[in-house]
Amino acid sequence: MRRLLKPRVLLPAVLLPLLVLLALAGQEWRLFERAWFSVQEWRHAAEWQGRSLWLPDYRVTVEAQVIDGLSDDVSALTYDPDRRSLFTVTNQRAELIELSLAGKILRRMPLTGFGDAEAVEYISPGIYVISDERAQRLFKVHVDDNTRWLDAADSEQLSLGLGLNGNKGFEGLAYDSQGRRLFVAKERDPLRILEITGFPGDEQRLNLQVTDDQRRDRRLFVRDLSSLQFDERSGHLLALSDESRLVIELDLAGRPISTLSLLRGMHGLKRSVPQAEGLAMDEQGTLYLVSEPNLFYVFAKPAATE
Repeated sequence: MRRLLKPRVLLPAVLLPLLVLLALAGQEWRLFERAWFSVQEWRHAAEWQGRSLWLPDYRVTVEAQVIDGLSDDVSALTYDPDRRSLFTVTNQRAELIELSLAGKILRRMPLTGFGDAEAVEYISPGIYVISDERAQRLFKVHVDDNTRWLDAADSEQLSLGLGLNGNKGFEGLAYDSQGRRLFVAKERDPLRILEITGFPGDEQRLNLQVTDDQRRDRRLFVRDLSSLQFDERSGHLLALSDESRLVIELDLAGRPISTLSLLRGMHGLKRSVPQAEGLAMDEQGTLYLVSEPNLFYVFAKPAATE
């Protein structure tokens, strides 16, 4: 018994389980990949700073501003370049809500028949796509100055049902207007980014295609996906993760090239972003972010804030 209590016997017996637990935690949270990328990120900074968004340069300019008049969970964000405003959806009391670029409510439109409305994306003037997370349905809707409510029965719909697993379905949307691709983020289990052509309906509708890039998805060192944003200028895709508190910029080949951390002390943040759910970007590259239940953030490069 005394032999078992000797330090040279006891120490390995304690350290081995601890190391196993640390390794499992590191794998679960993708900590090793994230740490290695942080080293690589600055090594290729000179290569990418002039031809990418380069997220490390962003600083918070509006932090944790409460969206007055809104207590329900905001679940997405998209920018409308025609109206120069933002749109979000809530899923507890389902609404499509228009916000000013300062995070103020401009109007609220109740949603009927959209299920678990989780994401909204601007497609073209007056045209949006809304996703139903649980049923993995997409709805093409029309919104103009006179719109006061939306009924799913009036919309063009697409149902996919890929690996249905409850509240871990279609969490984010982004649209490439040049390539006419709709990116759809599946939250997790497994985490995936689908690319859909032919929806919303146009002359390509009969050529509906749904593809993914498993190699790209495996490179995403995050636990989940909450939102997507496509940058028309660079062709790069931004992926937001709530659980990892991170935004990742992916290049044309789907490789991570830069990140924006949502943790306290990073990018000027006084506190960590609690539950980031929606990400949008305007023509100047300014990033807008919403966090449940009703917080609003803005990130911009210093030159853009002067």
